[in-house]
Amino acid sequence: MSASTSPRPTLLSRVCAYTAAVFPSANRVARDTPTERDRAVDVARIASLLVVMFGHCFLVLATLTGSSLWVGNVLGEMPALRPITWILQVMPLFFLAGATSAAYGLDRAAPRRQPWGLWLFTRAQRLCRPVFVYLALWSLALAATRVILGPTAGAQLGEQCVALLWFIGVYLAVLAFVPALTRLSSPRSFAVLVVALLGLAAVADAARIRFDSLVPGMPNFLIVWLIPVVIGVAYSRRYLTTATALVMAAAAFVATIVLVAAGPYELALVVTGNETMSNVTPPTLVLGLHCVWMSLLFVAAADRIGRWAQRPHVWRWVAIGNGGAMTLYLWHIPAIVAAILILHTAGLDVYSPEQAGFWPLMALRALVFAVVMTLVFAALLPVEHRRLPWWDDRVTAAGGRAVAMGALVCAGGVAILLMAKQSLGDPVGWAALVVFVVTLGSARAVASARMEPQLVRDDREYEEPLARASSAESSPVPAE
Repeated sequence: MSASTSPRPTLLSRVCAYTAAVFPSANRVARDTPTERDRAVDVARIASLLVVMFGHCFLVLATLTGSSLWVGNVLGEMPALRPITWILQVMPLFFLAGATSAAYGLDRAAPRRQPWGLWLFTRAQRLCRPVFVYLALWSLALAATRVILGPTAGAQLGEQCVALLWFIGVYLAVLAFVPALTRLSSPRSFAVLVVALLGLAAVADAARIRFDSLVPGMPNFLIVWLIPVVIGVAYSRRYLTTATALVMAAAAFVATIVLVAAGPYELALVVTGNETMSNVTPPTLVLGLHCVWMSLLFVAAADRIGRWAQRPHVWRWVAIGNGGAMTLYLWHIPAIVAAILILHTAGLDVYSPEQAGFWPLMALRALVFAVVMTLVFAALLPVEHRRLPWWDDRVTAAGGRAVAMGALVCAGGVAILLMAKQSLGDPVGWAALVVFVVTLGSARAVASARMEPQLVRDDREYEEPLARASSAESSPVPAE
């Protein structure tokens, strides 16, 4: 049969082909993965992401009463569970994984290292692409909500939909330090820097307590989250032995216990809804010490984790998950809401630890959430990797232009952090959103398009567990 008369693909065949592209086989993933890849870092990223996703699913209490949605927090209702937040607070591993990957990429590109600001912007291109899409869709949804349900409903929704974007802002800011950190040349220099950061965090906490204000503690968003970044770069240099990492982790863990026992620090390391001194907004010395011991535990276990990830079927799912990490992170809260609404239609709200069958109902919600999130992941993964016109063009800059690009990216990070904390239920949050878009757009405008063919691999390619020859539009690659 000639090509012109061959039958058109059926819907089923198209679905099968799409599924194979989103969820490639173990053999294909293994074939496309560079042999030198540090798979432990990818395991840390996807494992911590899964903890965040299912942690949020299990911690939410919700029920619909009439036309209003009541939302509570399991930790607020069950204080005895707060110690588990020392396990659930896995954001240090996100920052460690990102810093380690960035350091590896810089090492690979050492002979042709880009200027600092240009390098930071190229990282922001990949990270912010799905964020732009997410914000555009939510802006339309919030506008429609205000028109249909009124400004109060719009404000309530706006308070929830961008809360998780604080990570994007902080990550852009701490990432700016990685090129300088890669130039440190001894284990001692990294150790001194971590101790100095802990000391600065303590000073910020003291000022916060002394003046009874959150403002003096705000620098800790940078100070505390730099700690796992420093440890991640040190790990990329193999400066820490397993024994050293374990001893230092134990010391940091004991120090954390002492601080919490002595006060005034809270036990919980996540939001509970009734904190007197939150450890996360802004971060505290307790969270800084938590970053130390959790990051060092990973360093101590990294070799074993890497060997485990050599198993083809393990690595398959690790690589696929990393390929859509931003899709999972950005869209898991809407997926949780969808799971709650689905169960509500069946009369299966999970609203109180005292209700009959609370834990089985919570497990059922987690199962429904997993199904919904899988469907969302499959549907939106191509959006994450579809290049945006102009924004995703390969660019070049040098000198003052490159410095300006880096400064604008950092300013954009501060803006999106402010937006996440103020929310889109507040005019300040909307103003911060405008600043975020304008600053990053300005960073792109400062650059010049790079028209010459690329003869060498880009240093960002270390981020990709799968060394694919196809375009970003047609195959998934991992996120930051």
